[in-house]
Amino acid sequence: MSQTKLQIVRKYTRESKSPFQDASTSLWLASVTNEDRLELDFSQYIYVHRDDVGKVVGVSVSKSIAREHSLESQYLEGSGMYRILITYIDQIKDFCELWADEFEQFFLLPPDLFFELAQWHWNTIIENDG
Repeated sequence: MSQTKLQIVRKYTRESKSPFQDASTSLWLASVTNEDRLELDFSQYIYVHRDDVGKVVGVSVSKSIAREHSLESQYLEGSGMYRILITYIDQIKDFCELWADEFEQFFLLPPDLFFELAQWHWNTIIENDG
């Protein structure tokens, strides 16, 4: 397997500013201003934070998403994290399709299949959480 640098995954080279004990992030949503050149606008974003062994420790959302949903923090864990991911799942899937090959290298599934399964599972988690 080649050692290509993934565009959607960023391993920290300095200490994270998030409240999580994280070592890397995956970009799951940003506004695309130019699809041909894949130029992004980060006025609306969602990052998935992972620790040094790859475990998801939470997500961070843009201030605009936090305001829109009256969230107390841009950093989410547990059911709050799943609720936001479900809310934006179609946009997340479409965004991750832009990097479908890289996404599949990282998650071992293409974005459409990954998020179809994730949606079912995350809804189950939310329903069981009350």
